[in-house]
Amino acid sequence: MDVHEALYTTRMMRRVHPDPIPPEVQARILDAAIRAPNGGNTQRWHFLAVDDPDTKAELAALYEKCREREYADIAAGALAKPVHDAAEHAETLRRIKASGDWFTEHFTEIPLLLFVFAIDDHGGANIYPAIWSALLAARAEGVGGVITTVLRYEADRVLELLEVPAGQGWQMTAMLAMGYPRGRWGVAANRRPVHEVSSRNRWGHDFGVTVPDPLWPPKP
Repeated sequence: MDVHEALYTTRMMRRVHPDPIPPEVQARILDAAIRAPNGGNTQRWHFLAVDDPDTKAELAALYEKCREREYADIAAGALAKPVHDAAEHAETLRRIKASGDWFTEHFTEIPLLLFVFAIDDHGGANIYPAIWSALLAARAEGVGGVITTVLRYEADRVLELLEVPAGQGWQMTAMLAMGYPRGRWGVAANRRPVHEVSSRNRWGHDFGVTVPDPLWPPKP
């Protein structure tokens, strides 16, 4: 797969089929992830794959509670404040909530939950390149995924459940839920163009290039 196709068409897939992801596919996804750059090549990361039905059931109950708390924070204005058009963002949030409802209701059917842990992560600089590499590699395998940090509300309980050695400094960064998607891949259309969100040399100064439409796929 062309790298630009992967970059332009990889999106969050919350609706997935319950079909298992073969171990060799999982291995290829993670082998790509660990090639990501990280500070000092310290590789202070750990990936924990969860596919046990009983463990997923326990996590599902925690996830539902955490999601309620997150949406309470959103309603209170503490999270997900739009930078641009508020009405447009509200519609986006409505669609995300609808797919999130499906995700929550079918949590135990998701074939693979990939928990990502790190130590001394400096705001995610060391681990998020690996997370995005995992999602891009999954895209190349026809596997969809979504990043969620909702379980942070019950992080201690998650670490306990998954027997993570928290005393050594390991912290949960995110959970990737993966499966073969029910939806379609495609270029994200609801993005503000480059020249509206970019500046040159000083904030608010003209970027110098106008990009009214996506630059991939290339025009014939």
